[in-house]
Amino acid sequence: MKLLHLVSAALLAATVIPAAAAEISDGKVKIGILNDQSGVYADFGGKWSVEAAKMAVEDFGGKVQGAPIEVIDADHQNKPDIASNIARQWYDTEQVDAIMELTTSSVALAVQGISKEKKKIDIVTGAATTDLTGKSCSPYGFHWAYDTHSQAVGTGGALVAQGGDSWYFITVDYAFGHSLEEQTANFVKEKGGKVLGSVRYPLGATDYSSFLLQAQSSGAKIVGLANAGLDTSNSIKQAADFGIVSGGQRLAALLFTLAEVHGLGLQAAQGVVLTEGWYWDQNDKNREFAERFFKRTNRMPNMIQVGTYSAVLQYLKAIDKAGTDETEAVAKQLHEMPVNDIFTENGKVQADGNMVHDMYLFQVKKPEESKKDWDYYTYLATIPGDEAFLPADKSGCPLSAK
Repeated sequence: MKLLHLVSAALLAATVIPAAAAEISDGKVKIGILNDQSGVYADFGGKWSVEAAKMAVEDFGGKVQGAPIEVIDADHQNKPDIASNIARQWYDTEQVDAIMELTTSSVALAVQGISKEKKKIDIVTGAATTDLTGKSCSPYGFHWAYDTHSQAVGTGGALVAQGGDSWYFITVDYAFGHSLEEQTANFVKEKGGKVLGSVRYPLGATDYSSFLLQAQSSGAKIVGLANAGLDTSNSIKQAADFGIVSGGQRLAALLFTLAEVHGLGLQAAQGVVLTEGWYWDQNDKNREFAERFFKRTNRMPNMIQVGTYSAVLQYLKAIDKAGTDETEAVAKQLHEMPVNDIFTENGKVQADGNMVHDMYLFQVKKPEESKKDWDYYTYLATIPGDEAFLPADKSGCPLSAK
């Protein structure tokens, strides 16, 4: 009889112990980092975002609810069809629970649509379009780090305040560029400025001469570069050849990060005003994190990479609090939990999926002002989150009305 009780207890323990683990589908949590690793945005996010995601997993402890955490990655080559095929394969056959980073707005919109269809979490840190939390919002989709509205309010607002009240845009011809131009133009007009014209070009172009000449001949005080990555760097380099700045016009790099400043160099980038959500030399905590990142990558991180760290970490915290990786439960926690980590303090997720946090306005230093490598920014101002990002009721997201 005693033996029977022991066997019964053992059987009961065997059924109870795995119960918590059973709340984690497939016995593991698998996160996919899908971004550009070989094209114009390879430094903007790229393999460095993958490394940031792995740091988040390690800092969390490598397991959640007793289940191991795995990070996989792929290069979408800035092509929505390639990204969509990868996303479907990851969800359908490779047991991926969430996809993150998603540089390039056309890619992010495509993958968010698939994630919504499959009822999977996606957290965008690399793409900018406000459509992600606007007309194309999803109950399972989240937007971290920045968007086109925050860049327009930050960089655009600063330049208009300094007298830059006439603009001409050089815009990359896809969803991101269109959104960035539209948001900035609207903000310029609201502040009493005017837009004299714009020209669009294909992603990854190498010759900007005709576009720059049109901007130059417009007489606009500000030439707005509604692009990012190598496109922005090449635009700035060629603008110097045409004497844009020396001729009295100013360049507005509407999405320019530490990675591109480093690639371009201070001699070419000096004086550019930009907006980022994070900078490594802001405080001791940021410096400590950046040094850890530098030891792994030999470079300092930008807001995309640290934003990816934050997104992965918050996703794991949400799973842990929910006690499951079931999508509805995790999405609920992501909407409710404040974001407190190395990226931001007291960040909040709106009904439309947008994570609201402070943004920062910087100016790129002159070469003689920089004390060491990666010492590139002079802090100008903080843009409070509620000013930087659209409120949910003005985003155009149908979920905001619920």
